[in-house]
Amino acid sequence: MGVIVESRSSSIVDELVAIAKTENVDYDILRRRVSSGRVAVVRNTRRAGVKPVAVGEGLSTKVNVNVGTSGTVVDLGMEIEKVRVAVKFGADTLMDLSTGGDLDEIRAKLLEVSEGIPFGTVPTYQAWIEGVRKYGGVGIPSDWFVAVVEKHLKDGVDFMTIHAGITRELAVKSVRSSRVAPIVSRGGSMLAVWMIENSEENPYLKHWDYLLELFGDHDAVVSLGDALRPGATADAHDELQIGELVNNSRLARDAVSKGVQVMIEGPGHMTLDRVVADVRLMKSLSGGVPYYVLGPLVTDIAVGYDHVASAIGAAVAAAAGADLICYLTPSEHLGLPGVEEVKEGLIAARIAAHAGDLVKLGRRAAYRDVEMSFRRALLDWEYQVSRSYDPERSFRLKTKFPQELSSCTMCGQYCVFLILSKYLNERSLKLEELLDRYGEGTTLVW
Repeated sequence: MGVIVESRSSSIVDELVAIAKTENVDYDILRRRVSSGRVAVVRNTRRAGVKPVAVGEGLSTKVNVNVGTSGTVVDLGMEIEKVRVAVKFGADTLMDLSTGGDLDEIRAKLLEVSEGIPFGTVPTYQAWIEGVRKYGGVGIPSDWFVAVVEKHLKDGVDFMTIHAGITRELAVKSVRSSRVAPIVSRGGSMLAVWMIENSEENPYLKHWDYLLELFGDHDAVVSLGDALRPGATADAHDELQIGELVNNSRLARDAVSKGVQVMIEGPGHMTLDRVVADVRLMKSLSGGVPYYVLGPLVTDIAVGYDHVASAIGAAVAAAAGADLICYLTPSEHLGLPGVEEVKEGLIAARIAAHAGDLVKLGRRAAYRDVEMSFRRALLDWEYQVSRSYDPERSFRLKTKFPQELSSCTMCGQYCVFLILSKYLNERSLKLEELLDRYGEGTTLVW
């Protein structure tokens, strides 16, 4: 069945059968893609009850939601509510990026309330923050970074950002570079400082083989971090970003060859014309492993609306083959997001992912759009509202101005479907025919 499938637990067959049914793909094709590393099933064997979520080639684009405290705002209650909102509004995966408070307690509680959604972390944060307290900044031993990874795996974390692609050479180049924003990754900056101050190589690179053993034992997913992602559109596709991508691609191929599931994380900021080329380059270098992209943000000036700039880039990236979209919120570059910003960012990212799937998956994704348009022509408001991304908001907008007509208040009595009603009522067109034509007769599952 292939190196990855053979190395995994016996439950993988049942998981893949369920995923194939949900995704409407052939089981044997899915199995081969998992075996070759082009699809990753995100879960940890230590964590019971995780919903099988697959990320990769030929599958619907998934959306990740980041939550977590900051060094200045520690409100566990708010973070729990963020997780609940993320679950309610359809997040596929969650990541805890906490940097303030009791990190072990916060991670345990957020795992508890995540309702089986695959859960990720960035262990570099905890390794650095607690390592500085324990050893001092320069004195942190390299194996401490690995010990924190072990802890997270034992806690049941399903996937982790591992910044193994930034070498000491790249770290030195980055701080001496003419980049607008030399390093915008928190984990990347922590590791860069550690490597430069200690004159040592990246601890994740030094202990790479052991890390693969750990992830293989837990059947968890390595998400190779983009420590040198462009934090400004002017920095996109420079020597630093591409250098790290080459390193991550080599590491990803090594992981796949040893039966370990892996993803590669992608760019932050780049203009629209670069997005498709970026996805194609990553897929070519890595052998097609799943691509997990932050945005990308297609402009640097959308302050307060970065979730919109991100959604634009995400739609293009998804259409080109990106597999997992990391949402952004309106608070990006401004502050820690609140609950409402998490909701806004998630819905924007889900729309972007679906827009990309209409291109990437074609008819398999289009049936939802076909039925929504069909119901819209029938002025079926109950259906449109109930199937929207946020039914409560949609209902408020629909009923904002009361009226007696069956149309909305935008067109009122001049609604095209009222004007044409006589002729539309004479049509024999049926929804089933449209779905068969555009949606391959797919069963409607919401």
